Amino acid sequence: MAFKKRKFSKKEIKAAAKQPVFAAAENIDQSDIKSQVKKKVYLSEVVSVKDFAEISGLPVTEIIGQLIKNGVMANINENIDFETAEIVGDDLGLEILHQDVQSEEFAEKAQVTQSKTLESRPPVVSIMGHVDHGKTSLLDKIRETHVAAGESGGITQHISAYHTEVKSPDSKNQTRSITFIDTPGHSAFSAMRSHGATIADIVVLIIAADDGIMPQTIEVIESAKAQNVPIIVAINKTDLPDSDIMKIRQQLSEYQLIGEDWGGKTIIVEISAKTGKGIDQLLEMILLQADLMELVADPNVPATGIVIESHVHKGAGALAIILIENGTLKVGDAIAIGPVYGKVRILEDWRGVGIKSAGPSMPVRVAGLRSLPNFAERLVTFESEKEAKNAAKMFLERNATRRYIAKSVSKADSDIVELNLIIKSDVAGSLEAIRKSLAEISNPGLKIKIISDGVGAVSESDAAMASATDAVILAFRVAISLPAKKIIDKETIHAFEYQVIYELVDDVKKILEEMLPPIITETETGNGEILAEFRNDKKGVVLGFRVDDGEFKFGEMVKIVSAKEEIWRGKIDSLRHEKNQVSSIPAGTEAGIGLDIGAKYAVGDKLIAFRVDEKKQKL
Repeated sequence: MAFKKRKFSKKEIKAAAKQPVFAAAENIDQSDIKSQVKKKVYLSEVVSVKDFAEISGLPVTEIIGQLIKNGVMANINENIDFETAEIVGDDLGLEILHQDVQSEEFAEKAQVTQSKTLESRPPVVSIMGHVDHGKTSLLDKIRETHVAAGESGGITQHISAYHTEVKSPDSKNQTRSITFIDTPGHSAFSAMRSHGATIADIVVLIIAADDGIMPQTIEVIESAKAQNVPIIVAINKTDLPDSDIMKIRQQLSEYQLIGEDWGGKTIIVEISAKTGKGIDQLLEMILLQADLMELVADPNVPATGIVIESHVHKGAGALAIILIENGTLKVGDAIAIGPVYGKVRILEDWRGVGIKSAGPSMPVRVAGLRSLPNFAERLVTFESEKEAKNAAKMFLERNATRRYIAKSVSKADSDIVELNLIIKSDVAGSLEAIRKSLAEISNPGLKIKIISDGVGAVSESDAAMASATDAVILAFRVAISLPAKKIIDKETIHAFEYQVIYELVDDVKKILEEMLPPIITETETGNGEILAEFRNDKKGVVLGFRVDDGEFKFGEMVKIVSAKEEIWRGKIDSLRHEKNQVSSIPAGTEAGIGLDIGAKYAVGDKLIAFRVDEKKQKL
């Protein structure tokens, strides 16, 4: 008995593919099943023929042959778009899917697992505020260390994390943990501060009692509110004689931050980071706020986390400080962080002490990565290093595709001023802050192009690249190597070293201002009418004219307008009233004007005197 061919469900196909004997027993045609079971191939928006062949596992000649059949002549190194790959793949029995579909599988790994093993976790707190308001001093006091004196200009340049044990407010004998994210407080680091609010459960907004709310303070408030992160206000420097706590509270109320003692819902604590006054109360309020939030995580699943700092360490290679968001990270785990992958070889707590595992809300230092991960990239744990490598490769290909597409877009207008930069920094966190601060510099007539950036000293290759691209080198808290210095001196390359980010940004603005063309304005100073032509020879033209409004001055600019259209402009060579040479002619006067005209004019045309002003553009 013959059976008609029919469309099988996915469930039937999977079952039959795994159990061919069962399929035969059920009289299912095996050729039908094979024709319907297609290999899934994940591709980017643009892919080379070579990569297409490698990913699909088919000979490159077979891919090229199928392209030719579809009217596409492409060699092994040429790129084809996703739609073309989809058509060719269908002919070859492949199911071509966009790599974003595959990335969803990895994204699912980064989600907090909803399971029955959820447990309470320590709160992650970001202390934020204006520069010099005492943020670093408060962190010093909490962890009983002194790093403030070593920071440039009192500004913390890196993002770091600290784990602190404090007494539980509901028990004198028990301690609980709080993780603090150390976030820069200057306006130049608004991008990093904004990110601090994203990864933090609670924001402690520190305000100096002798200073008040500043623009950077307002940015913190807006950022925390946008991320729906609760704010605890710490009014610092209350021990100073010129402190005005009432003024601070009134300012806060303008931003809907009203203290509980005023009938509001905002926790406000008066402290002194110098003397330690109120700090125990502040920590107690943090724990009480955390209790209200019921912060939980699952320590029994593979870890996910976020990069808050990365740098190269001599002898240990690429290191990353990771804040564990969910799960437990262990020594030996295979991980991927954006385009970077590796295996956890060394795991240390924030003090540098080696540990075997780290749970939720723990900041840890990780060694074993193949290269430096980017600030704020997500860490995902995989079952094997191969799987982690594939995830990193997929991430890299997706970003490479975006760059490829960007290059194919038509070039920008040639009038746009372009400043090429090569940026080297000590850690990835600072590098990210510099990039985002520079991205905020905007002007329709300019473009900042970062040719290269990275962590580490300025190398010989950096200097060579700067020479080839006419780029300016910005070295933030890193040295310029001797071979690089030789090239810089020889090629007269502009290279600058910095210790503070906002100084770097200000200098870039100054460079751009010098490159931008000045703003030219014309101001009309007088107008009149041509009455007669007195002379027109090799020595120039002398016209009789009348000044109807304003005045005409010797040496200023003048233009001739005929039928409302400008036909010539130039300088006034001479002015005569009667037979006398004069410096100016006022309104209501007839006089003679000497010009070097290179255009046809006529009696009755308008003469307009004007002044040209040039003004440097400011950013």
